Amino acid sequence: MKLNTVYDKVKTGYVVATTTDIDDWKRFGGEALGLHMDVRGPDLLSFRVDDRERRLIIRKGETNDIATIGLEIANEDALETILSRLKERSVDVTEVAGKEADIRGVDRFWKLVGPKKIAVEMFLTARTIATAPEIKPSGFKVDEGGLCHLAITSREPASMLGFWREIFDARTSDQIVEKVPGVELLITFTRFNERHHSIAVAETKGMKMDPMPARIHHMALEVADVHDVIGAYERCRALGYKISMSIGRHTNDHAISFYVQSPSGFDVEFSCDGIRVNDALEDFPEGKVHHGISEWGHLPEGRGIRDEIAQLRRGVSSLFRPEYKVF
Repeated sequence: MKLNTVYDKVKTGYVVATTTDIDDWKRFGGEALGLHMDVRGPDLLSFRVDDRERRLIIRKGETNDIATIGLEIANEDALETILSRLKERSVDVTEVAGKEADIRGVDRFWKLVGPKKIAVEMFLTARTIATAPEIKPSGFKVDEGGLCHLAITSREPASMLGFWREIFDARTSDQIVEKVPGVELLITFTRFNERHHSIAVAETKGMKMDPMPARIHHMALEVADVHDVIGAYERCRALGYKISMSIGRHTNDHAISFYVQSPSGFDVEFSCDGIRVNDALEDFPEGKVHHGISEWGHLPEGRGIRDEIAQLRRGVSSLFRPEYKVF
């Protein structure tokens, strides 16, 4: 039995990714996306978008992938509720301080192995810097909704959704049915707070496959203005980064965005104008199913037969390896 709700007391605070090419991430994050870059060494890189000391942390590794989702918890009571729920389900949680906490810009954090073996870390207070970040966009919207949302393709969608709902009280906003070459997707959008979605979980209808090259499909950063989106799109194209989907507008959260492939294998969605859900008004039609992810745009750029074959191979390969479930 839940002690109380932690809905609206959780938001994304930071993301940690790994890469085999730190220099490419310097160029991608600093020049293409226009984030404020802090270089910490040959094996570590961090970016700012606001007064927080750390938002996006890149570590050199043997793989290109996401490593960690850092969740900011509003207060100690909410954290205790979350830790109690994890303990009831026999999920191991480790409290971490020292160097690893410093890298994340926090004093300490609580860590567990999350779905698909993505580390989920929780913290209470993040360190800030008085000087404004030097960024190319006019601003990033990292208010009550947190830093970003993440979209994850799962072969175990019931378990994946159950984790976010049972531990963090994620609420379902809506769903999208989308047909892509060779497969039909059902995407469930869940939120921790007023942001339309914090975690989106995609599943293939019928046989469950995971054709993605990384453990997430994308993370999304929201900027202040559509001109910020256009500017980043033009920079990414000029610098030669692969545009996965051109500028378009989504059917459900109405965000205007484009998708670009990061050096860590997953996409970064650069967006603006995503809606917020005011639960007090009770005027949001929860449970609605949209057909198609976009009202307009979001067209693939430069995608050829080799990309289709590679995606199919990854999907088939995924059938032969189990996906990690928390409980």
